[in-house]
Amino acid sequence: MITTPKGMRLHIGIFGKRNVGKSSLLNALTRQTVSIVSEIAGTTTDPVEKPMEMLPLGPILFIDTAGIDDFGSLGEKRNKRTRKVFERVDIAIIVTEPTGWNTYEEELLSEFSNRRIPIIVVFNKTDLAQPDASLVQRLKDKGITIVKTVASDKIGILELREALIHTAPDDFINAPSILGNIIKAGELVVLVIPIDKEAPKGRLILPEVQTIRDILDRDSYCIVVKEHQLKLSLDSLKIKPSLVVTDSQAFQKVAADTPNDVPMTSFSILFARYKGDLAEYFAGTKTIDNLKPGNEILIAEACTHHPITDDIGRVKIPRWLNQYVGGELKFTYYQGHDFPEDLSRYKLVIQCGSCMLNRREVLSRIYYCKKAGVPITNYGLSIAWTLGIFERAIEPFIQ
Repeated sequence: MITTPKGMRLHIGIFGKRNVGKSSLLNALTRQTVSIVSEIAGTTTDPVEKPMEMLPLGPILFIDTAGIDDFGSLGEKRNKRTRKVFERVDIAIIVTEPTGWNTYEEELLSEFSNRRIPIIVVFNKTDLAQPDASLVQRLKDKGITIVKTVASDKIGILELREALIHTAPDDFINAPSILGNIIKAGELVVLVIPIDKEAPKGRLILPEVQTIRDILDRDSYCIVVKEHQLKLSLDSLKIKPSLVVTDSQAFQKVAADTPNDVPMTSFSILFARYKGDLAEYFAGTKTIDNLKPGNEILIAEACTHHPITDDIGRVKIPRWLNQYVGGELKFTYYQGHDFPEDLSRYKLVIQCGSCMLNRREVLSRIYYCKKAGVPITNYGLSIAWTLGIFERAIEPFIQ
């Protein structure tokens, strides 16, 4: 389970003021010395991540953060990094001392409530004092789970683990399938996987591996071919496949070689639904027709790979968009968890397939774009649009 990608893990963030015991709590939960514990306030500077397995939840990722009350120029930078974690947590643990609840905790409570993120409030150091009864009741009236701990002595940790199990979002416990209702048990899927310069040596990329696993989990089966082998493979089959899935870069050839009565889409479009909001992506894709030369486009890449000569996000998509628009567009690139706070300058945001991000973070990006009035799409959908095969590529999703 330790090798499970972060994007498939339940993200649990630990937040609070400095020196309330956040790091001690993480160490107690994981039974390891993950974060440095010190009586000096502000020991944790950057978010500390710890992947682990917690049954029955499965693979999870704990994120310990810097104190939200940090100050000074460095403190402001730490606060900014802590707030970036808000965008990707599935559960928020607010840690406070029994008599320490004030505006900082209220701000965290409001922030997570507005984002509809499940909250657990942990009153730590309860060997020294007890929280105010009226505060506890007010939080309970809001439907918030309360746990009392002495993290340094591992008191209350079992109760916190149980609270995490009961608080986990239903869409994580009953996670959607990549292929969803597109295929049925016993059906054949053909996967087209080009092996080019971007293909990692000796292995397949994550969306391809996860799709194969999803097919097997659904009691279906697949064959895997390169793009130049597709036509011969389809001609040799005794039964018609229920679906052809291709890498978006090979869309044009695959569309030409796949019979019109065989549904076809791409890994990236499958992940647009699996990780994001397909309806918002559909709407954003259609605004490509409104682009004009000189407009600025944001391309967001979840992984931090080294771009190559014919990189999909930095070379091919810009080339296809420029050709479609009939002039030069301006492109800005963000990688990993980086994403701009001000989106007003962009006419379109193009998100990658997001296999390295969890769904919460992708939905946060879609929310920010919608709030700013900036359309958002993803790699596969934008490629299909510029190549003139959008309707065919989304046909498997239209019920």
